[in-house]
Amino acid sequence: MTDATAAAPSTTDTTVPGLAPASSYPDPKDAPAIRWGILAAGGIARKFATDVPAHTASTIAAVGSRSADRAAAFASEMDVPRSYGSYEELVADPEIDAIYVASPHSEHRDHALLALKAGKPVLIEKAVTRNAAEAREIFDVAASRGLFAMEAMWARFLPHYRAVVDAVAAGVIGDVVQLTALHGQHLLRGPEHRLWNPELAGGALLDLGVYPISFAHAVLGVPDQIHAFGELSDLGVDRGETVVLRYGTTSIAVAQSTLESGQLNNATIAGTTGRIDIDRTFYNPTDVHLSRFDGTDTVELAGRFPGGFQFQAAEAARRIAAGETSSPLMTWQASVEVMEMMDEVRRQLGVRYPGE
Repeated sequence: MTDATAAAPSTTDTTVPGLAPASSYPDPKDAPAIRWGILAAGGIARKFATDVPAHTASTIAAVGSRSADRAAAFASEMDVPRSYGSYEELVADPEIDAIYVASPHSEHRDHALLALKAGKPVLIEKAVTRNAAEAREIFDVAASRGLFAMEAMWARFLPHYRAVVDAVAAGVIGDVVQLTALHGQHLLRGPEHRLWNPELAGGALLDLGVYPISFAHAVLGVPDQIHAFGELSDLGVDRGETVVLRYGTTSIAVAQSTLESGQLNNATIAGTTGRIDIDRTFYNPTDVHLSRFDGTDTVELAGRFPGGFQFQAAEAARRIAAGETSSPLMTWQASVEVMEMMDEVRRQLGVRYPGE
């Protein structure tokens, strides 16, 4: 995960006709407390280890890495009480209630299965896997063992994001005509960086493009047609893509991503009776503007909060404490459908990862 700078807390929580106020969604601090183990000690893990103890009742109990020194350094930096020099030791810890899988995309399947087979529920960093087949395998194992599993598509759990999806479903802006969502960052780095490394399932799509594509899926579902346009690096990973999603004869979504240039990173949904605009960065805690075409003034939903990862962690804690295996906010089916959409994008662009 990249470009997830914490937004400043909002001092207002305006109730907007047609947009549920942020306060109408559960407060992460009210979720049951569980003990998390973090698998892999990279940048995304630091974000999780920062937001969860700061904004929920849960704790980070341990961290695991393939390097004992790396795990120990992470534990010291993030005030985590235990560290392990192997993932096997981490998932075997009896004082851990759930595992957050924070390794590269190429490792998600193996690491999620490792945790599930050790009896641990899993929250798996987005994109959940490299492809839909791997996602199905994880969820099949979770189902067979009665364990919770969920993709950590953190944006879907944010209040402003939920309010937008709920408003569109309720017909607040009529029928959706067009949806656009942008995610571009200037990440010109060498092949040693994971996003440019095919061995680690690098490229724009799984790390950046998943945000606009998952957003289109949350609002409109599975498209009838997918048309992808993009360019590959010398090593065969996608540098960026424009994906056009067609829904019947009335709705079109455009999802753009790139590793090579910064974009505004906002999103717009245009309907027959109104429009919803999500400020930059649309997948971070941010504000939403609703404009009606009947002359109603533009109204705003204040959706800025510090952190951001606490909302997905709290949802996982609620479901795990209740003995449930999945969340209606990010279902197994939804994760598989998004992966199927991205599989088709990769097929059209000619991207295939080693080991698939």
